[in-house]
Amino acid sequence: MPKYRLLPIALFLALCFSASILCAQEKEFGIEVDIVSNATVALPSIFKPNIDLSGRGFSQDKAWPQELAAEDTLQVWEKEIGFSGFYRLQYNLWYISQLSQDKEAKEKILAHYEARIKKINDAGGIVILDLFGTPAGMGTVLDKRSPPTNQKAFKDFVKATIRELSCNKRYRIWYEVWSAPDLDEFFLGKRQEYLMLYKSVAEVVKELEEESKIYIPLGGPSTSWWFQDFDGNTIVTPEKSLIYELIKFCYKYKLPLDFITWHAYSTDPKAEKEVTRYNKNPSMLIRDWLSYFHFEENIPLIIDEWNYDRRANLLPERAEKACMAASYIPARLAHMYTAGITHQMFFSLEDFYNTKDNVVRNVGIFAVAPSGGAFKTEAKVVFNIFKMLTSLGSEMYVLPKNDNEFTGAIATKSKDSIAILIFNYIDPEIFLNYLSRNISSLGEGERRAVLGIVKSKSFEKIKSGETAIETLRVSPRVKNLLKKAQELYVKANKWASSDRNVKLVVKNLKDSYQYAKYIVDSSCSKNCALTPTQEKEIAPSDIYQETLTMKPYSVTLVVFTQKPPEAKPPEQAPLMQGALNKTTEEAAPKPKTTDNNAASAGNATAVLPAVREANAAGTPKKE
Repeated sequence: MPKYRLLPIALFLALCFSASILCAQEKEFGIEVDIVSNATVALPSIFKPNIDLSGRGFSQDKAWPQELAAEDTLQVWEKEIGFSGFYRLQYNLWYISQLSQDKEAKEKILAHYEARIKKINDAGGIVILDLFGTPAGMGTVLDKRSPPTNQKAFKDFVKATIRELSCNKRYRIWYEVWSAPDLDEFFLGKRQEYLMLYKSVAEVVKELEEESKIYIPLGGPSTSWWFQDFDGNTIVTPEKSLIYELIKFCYKYKLPLDFITWHAYSTDPKAEKEVTRYNKNPSMLIRDWLSYFHFEENIPLIIDEWNYDRRANLLPERAEKACMAASYIPARLAHMYTAGITHQMFFSLEDFYNTKDNVVRNVGIFAVAPSGGAFKTEAKVVFNIFKMLTSLGSEMYVLPKNDNEFTGAIATKSKDSIAILIFNYIDPEIFLNYLSRNISSLGEGERRAVLGIVKSKSFEKIKSGETAIETLRVSPRVKNLLKKAQELYVKANKWASSDRNVKLVVKNLKDSYQYAKYIVDSSCSKNCALTPTQEKEIAPSDIYQETLTMKPYSVTLVVFTQKPPEAKPPEQAPLMQGALNKTTEEAAPKPKTTDNNAASAGNATAVLPAVREANAAGTPKKE
């Protein structure tokens, strides 16, 4: 759950990985891919369909994890997408402890958790297990949201859980301590109480590592925004954030800190490119903190919850206008990658409906609604975006930077195909988000002036240009900021209602290919089949080019699949030999690629601290 920023903040940085601009006219965006000369890297984990498996929030079966999506929805995901990436599970310690008097129900719920963990691991995936909820009787009267008051009992409970899953069963699990502890809805404590909570779990991990000689990754703090703290911090003072305090605390007490997590809900695809007063974006600044306190600076930085969000539980952009949330996903992922984020988990698999806390939120990839005493589940068009992500190749082309504000691309290849995903997303809150991304570059008085304008009755008139910016009694820097925001707002209004032409150029197609084009747009919002809108054969050519017409808030996937060579009829050997000649071919070795940005799920420990790397899951420690 997010704690919404009054102003999210950051310097505008261009998307610098996916496409070259070919056109002189504003209306035509171009992508050029040379499949021979363009370098490639291993497809970063950030572009894989990683999600939080939460949903529904309610089950008639008390032995089913209440935060976990329904079994039938999980099965659909497994069949269509699989579990080879990073998947987050909410592990409710309080709810499990409530079943202590019902041994059969407790065994069932633990078996459900373990079955899901095993499926993910068997598919090559890694589980982020979010430990939250103080077990019954170990906190104050409000138990599940309070800090543990019985530290020994709490440590024993957590120790038994981790020992069973990581030491006895040897599952690949990264443990996350709590979720959004800076929000009262999830934690009724202060900063020091959270740090002591983390310390309790960290001491358990250290004891079990010593006991079992295996490596157990641990991290947090999963705050509602990267700079947040318990007293409502802002971008202006990131050094007061809980993330900073946790890094410093772990250094002081020599505690493990193997990854850092936070939530990031927004409509801004460039949310991770906020630039602080230190002239660094969040990932750069956090890595500086890690280095200063003698941690490995390249540990994973993970956005563990994110989605398209406009400060409301129910949004049409996540329902009948779901093409907006769908097109937002690849745009956001592209900017996460260039901002230096290692992994991400979209929230969530299902909508939340009819929970015990009366929370209804349409954040899911699958819509959930009551139907005849049960629940009806339907796939939103967002699901097709995740199917498109699974169609990307194992290697990503490194292409020139893209300065287009709204349109971008991800170009990949595999052994016998080329997949190019193009997105056209227009931020509906671009004016405010642009101000937000640049607010920290202003002085204190200038920031107050901008906040005053945003809160004023004249804000809409300033945004639309009805009130001239030159007439405002603000500094030249603030006027320039407002003018740029207004310019973007005008462009956004234009492209939010206009189709865009995209020129696609692919060079050096030396073989014959089968072409298939897939589209996600406003024509469908639920239960949308992902089938080709166009198919054709492409003959060998030095240059293939076409102009694609993209609607606002749309995504196009173009796949070129190499056609196998036509089989030649076997030659008849001379009659005197009385046999056919036989030949064999050896498969050419696959080229090696590297990914300097992020580790894939199959090599998840590659970016973990060097001092702990030798203890990768299941590997004995060096004595």
